[in-house]
Amino acid sequence: MWGASARSLAKAASIADLRVLARRRLPKAVFDFIDGAAGDETTLADNQAAFGDWQLMPRVGVDVSRRDLGADFLGRAAKLPLMLSPTGLTGFFWPHGEIAAARAAGNRGIPFCLSTNSVAALEQVAEAAPDTDLWFQLYVMRDRGLTDQLVARAAAAGYRVLCITVDLPLTGRRERDVRNGFTMPLKPRLSNMLDLARRPGWLLGVMRAPPTFGNFKTDNASGFTNIAQHVSTLFDPSVTWDDIARLRRLWKGPVAIKGILHPDDARMAVDIGADAVIVSNHGGRQLDHVPAPITALPDIAEAVGERAQLIVDSGVRRGTDILTARALGAVGCSIGRPFLWGLASAGEAGVDHAIKLLAAEIDIAMALLGTASLDAITADHLRRRR
Repeated sequence: MWGASARSLAKAASIADLRVLARRRLPKAVFDFIDGAAGDETTLADNQAAFGDWQLMPRVGVDVSRRDLGADFLGRAAKLPLMLSPTGLTGFFWPHGEIAAARAAGNRGIPFCLSTNSVAALEQVAEAAPDTDLWFQLYVMRDRGLTDQLVARAAAAGYRVLCITVDLPLTGRRERDVRNGFTMPLKPRLSNMLDLARRPGWLLGVMRAPPTFGNFKTDNASGFTNIAQHVSTLFDPSVTWDDIARLRRLWKGPVAIKGILHPDDARMAVDIGADAVIVSNHGGRQLDHVPAPITALPDIAEAVGERAQLIVDSGVRRGTDILTARALGAVGCSIGRPFLWGLASAGEAGVDHAIKLLAAEIDIAMALLGTASLDAITADHLRRRR
């Protein structure tokens, strides 16, 4: 919907360039909803900066004429050590955004994780992207019956992995959203009328595909705003490990637990049967002044050992970030904002471009590191920056 031209997209040489294109197309309040984070946004900045605490140490004299970028995510081969994170309201940024992102992931041979708070219903995404390795991200609701219904629906629709997010007992306070008066749908006000008028492509998309929370239907709420208010009351701050363990028993396939930073929590996740731990601080959108996931990864890797796969989420902007995570013990990384910037720029083509950029960076970096496969990357390829 009036996104970046093919020429402009082709000129985007990095994830940062996609961010620029997204900023041009989206209203400020919508862009800030993607881009912003909690509090002073210190954690948001640290998530990226912490990758710079590590230097890559190349080795030479190695045949790297053929390189294998493939990884295994919970028993299924992927073409890259990369997956797309669950992101709420994805269809608000581009019409049918979840479907576009899932298809792009499938075409590139990587997993896609759908958010509980998706605009498209989980069944719609599964039907539209049958060849994609689909994961479903779950929040534990106050209504355990509703929670169990979502689990059953995901299983029936063919989602392979259940991803339980554990770091959102309450929604973090994101000051950009407060200043912008962010609502869904975005309400025209005197302060934003000119900004909205300058984004006709986004406005046309919203009018043609009005957003809703596809996974929730209520009898007494109509209109997107009312449903959003209803959904915000569903999350349960009383959730304990007992609740998470019950869901692990309920789901018959692989389970990933997302939102872990402390090694003791990682041990607990594995003890109750998690197959993967996603080391994440929710992109800095929850609690400010917490460790960057790449900083927490070494202690978690030591705590978990070989008992579960580790995936790093938050702050990934370069292929070299992904290789750093591999060297520190992760199977791969999960990206949120990078693919959303691509999506907001040009829909499915933009998501594909984001994945393609990171794939090219991984490939080049592997050759220059002297590693023909991801398994050849070890801690010996890293040095702490002094």
